[in-house]
Amino acid sequence: MPVYNKPMIYYSIDLLVKADIRDVLVICGGNSLGDFLPLLGNGEAFGLNEITYRVQSQPRGIADALGLARDWAEDDPICVVLSDNIFEHSFKKDVDAFKEEPKGARIFLTEVDEPEHYGVVEFDEYGQVITIEEKPKNPKSNHIATGIYMYDSSVWGFIDGLTPSARGELEITDVNNHYLNVGELKSTVIDGFWGDCGESFESYLDACNKAKDIQ
Repeated sequence: MPVYNKPMIYYSIDLLVKADIRDVLVICGGNSLGDFLPLLGNGEAFGLNEITYRVQSQPRGIADALGLARDWAEDDPICVVLSDNIFEHSFKKDVDAFKEEPKGARIFLTEVDEPEHYGVVEFDEYGQVITIEEKPKNPKSNHIATGIYMYDSSVWGFIDGLTPSARGELEITDVNNHYLNVGELKSTVIDGFWGDCGESFESYLDACNKAKDIQ
């Protein structure tokens, strides 16, 4: 799907390249792999070392999709970007910091008008994350976790023990809460706009308009 004048996934690839990430795994759902192969190829045109592809056969959640990256990532830290999210600014400084100390996890936050559609983050008086709740009916704040996450290699062992939520999915919020509970979660409030193309037609249109403004 296009976002303004280029395919949506190009924004994610560009975000990773600007953060000096050159090895990329694309996890596709259903029968969509045939659409991405001719669009992205081996990644050379984007300045990547390579693109590897995996298929998530059923929509079992973001954490389930992440689990498909285990053999590819091996013991290296990993950065996850949801390809229906659009970000205005690079997050290279955060990637560089995580490369220097690849321990625990980092999430990236922003403030929205309708937080009940997302993983809602609550802070204490010192600005530290104290809870993350997936799609709550009564959100405790307007801050939510966007679609960028960074994890160390301990994430694989935790994913192995996850059980599906009431939605029948392995929730990425449960992964983030695991790191929070063991005291190994850090957070960054992003600069600039964030757009979610997958939440609704209205959010998709908003992302297209915002993408137009930064061309």
